[in-house]
Amino acid sequence: MSIQAYILIQTEVGKAAVVAQQIGDIPGVTLAEDVTGPYDVIVRAEAGSVDELGKLVVAKVQSVPGITRTLTCPVVHL
Repeated sequence: MSIQAYILIQTEVGKAAVVAQQIGDIPGVTLAEDVTGPYDVIVRAEAGSVDELGKLVVAKVQSVPGITRTLTCPVVHL
């Protein structure tokens, strides 16, 4: 069973579209869209484990230029 999460991203002004496009190309990212509101990009990602998800966020997503902050929200099935 894979771990899924939403990653809420704040970007530098005017960078949301470029950030969403670059993140959308990262393996493990299933959706990346620029949005309005307190966050600029919302990403849905999945990985085989919590550790893999953490590596995806830290090593791949957070390395995209223009990102100022991320918040990862794992999906739970209650």
